[in-house]
Amino acid sequence: MTQAQKREVMAQIVEELKILYPEAKCSLEYEGDPWKLLVMGRLSAQCTDERVNIVCRELFKAFPSAEALAEAPLEEIEQIIKPCGLYKMKAKNIRDASIRLLNDYNGIVPSEMDELLKFEGVGRKIANLLLGDLYSLPAIVADTHCMRICGRFGMYKNGMKNPLKTEQILTKIVEPHEQSDLCHRLVLFGRDICTARAPKCDICPINQRELCQFGKTK
Repeated sequence: MTQAQKREVMAQIVEELKILYPEAKCSLEYEGDPWKLLVMGRLSAQCTDERVNIVCRELFKAFPSAEALAEAPLEEIEQIIKPCGLYKMKAKNIRDASIRLLNDYNGIVPSEMDELLKFEGVGRKIANLLLGDLYSLPAIVADTHCMRICGRFGMYKNGMKNPLKTEQILTKIVEPHEQSDLCHRLVLFGRDICTARAPKCDICPINQRELCQFGKTK
């Protein structure tokens, strides 16, 4: 497909996913608090959003603010977030990020990619999540669902697992105002229909409209 054809196909896919999932919202239950999304985004690495939500109910009860987490003993943070995996590194990251937020940004999560990448444990995926959800800016969150599904759609080689390249490709073929919501819908779509091991192509509305290259080969 040419670039123009990919843009057209993605525009149709976006509309189909809007019908399937009218509400595009973040799976992380951050209650509209930017600091909480910063913390939860870091904890979500190699961990399900569902588990992060459960763990963070206890974490935010114990440390309800950036100030509280910044002053918390590492051992206490580690004990709470242990179910999220990589808990020693993550505990240090979220405490250091809380300290940086207070000291360098007066408690306000910045709205620029370069500034977000200065936070401990924050890469482009988390930064894009923050930009899209907090500031409604164009942002492709190239998580495993996004990479897998858009590869199957035929937007790049199926099976590619390069988050930066995925982000760069999709940024050019998805309308800016649709990018953040699309990524949230892809998470839901990836859990319900376009699963990793056994995609349900027979009930997939994208496949039924012949918009998916993977579906055409089955």
